[in-house]
Amino acid sequence: MQNFNHLVSIKDIDKEMIESILKRAKEIENNPKEFAHRMDGKILSTIFFEPSTRTRLSFESAMLRLGGKVLGFSDPKTSSVKKGESIADTIRMAHSYSDVIVMRHYLEGSGRVASEYSKVPVISGGTGIQEHPTQALLDLYTMKKEFGDLNGLTIGLLGDLRYGRTIPSLLYAFAKYENIKVYLYSPDQLRARMTVLSDIEGKLDYSVEEDLQQTIGELDVLYVTRVQKERFPDLSTYERVKGSFIITPDTLSDVKEKMIVMHPLPRVGEISYEVDEMSQARYFEQARNGVWTRMAILDLILEEN
Repeated sequence: MQNFNHLVSIKDIDKEMIESILKRAKEIENNPKEFAHRMDGKILSTIFFEPSTRTRLSFESAMLRLGGKVLGFSDPKTSSVKKGESIADTIRMAHSYSDVIVMRHYLEGSGRVASEYSKVPVISGGTGIQEHPTQALLDLYTMKKEFGDLNGLTIGLLGDLRYGRTIPSLLYAFAKYENIKVYLYSPDQLRARMTVLSDIEGKLDYSVEEDLQQTIGELDVLYVTRVQKERFPDLSTYERVKGSFIITPDTLSDVKEKMIVMHPLPRVGEISYEVDEMSQARYFEQARNGVWTRMAILDLILEEN
């Protein structure tokens, strides 16, 4: 098993470490009181250069539930970044004040830079369109809770596969397992980037699909993502593709009985509110699972450092 010094990319950890995180998350969910003092005396810095609700709050909830404390900022306008401070210097400051850092940044490569300058573990809370490793891990945990095993699943990824940073992390994670089949559904303008697909070529059975309804009956998981309006260089392109896929009860009329619908949230019209009441809906439970998974990540990364 690889050393767990930082978590910037799913590529940083092997399947054994992923399974250790998922196992610890289950232990914590089953008996949270047993872990209530694991982080006594520890401090988490949350450094968010982009807006966040679920990632930041679930990490803060995770650290507090483990008995630790939290400091940080969620608006760079309130920090020295506004004065021109570099990522490296911000990280040097944060590692002096805390035992672990969670950082979200709009620049690709920022997480790697942070890990190189930090004397404490750095966890990526999302970097540009690059990756979102902890979201992928909580997604895996949600799937494993539902099906007992990730091997052998057929998974559809639908929506903005180009700019959604969770998509690369999920694909890299799926590639570590056996016999996972992935269908990629998106408008042409939002297809997964070739750099990502080249990384999984020969490691993951995937296919690019035009019509969701032709293969939806094969899926165990339909993973829906919003169109990332903030990433578009041209808003006219966003307007053309924003409503390309909308999941309604009719969309799900011919799915497997135990198929589930997931979404990293927030949703902006991709899933109708009527789906919330269906047995397939798992996106709010998925968000809840973020607490257990991030508790497990914090527990294990500080156990090793």
